[in-house]
Amino acid sequence: MKRPLRTVLCVDDDADILAVVSLALKSLGGFEVHLANGGQGALARLAKGGIDLVLLDVMMPEMDGHETLEAMRSNPATVDTPVVLMTARVQLYQAATPPPTVLAVIAKPFDPVSLSSRLVALWESAPQ
Repeated sequence: MKRPLRTVLCVDDDADILAVVSLALKSLGGFEVHLANGGQGALARLAKGGIDLVLLDVMMPEMDGHETLEAMRSNPATVDTPVVLMTARVQLYQAATPPPTVLAVIAKPFDPVSLSSRLVALWESAPQ
């Protein structure tokens, strides 16, 4: 049996999105939530270990979500860390099959009330 989802790293360049995600995941999901306001911050936090899942914004300045994901996949410590992408341009992803460690693409804006349950469902359906 797969262990429960406990620790989520949310990566976004928008402080309001980080605040909403943090509040929703902590209060409604009971998760331990870590925040990074860009790709470099995400990689630095991931280097410390202990992250179960990454909720990753696609469009960010300097290092976007795709570059962050590529860096994660080139690092043996994070190569298999599950990722859920967030984007306002979800239509670009609807026809494409995401890479195996990208569990899903969530459209922005998203429903903060259902975010925790959605992440749990994705986590539980992911290969171990």
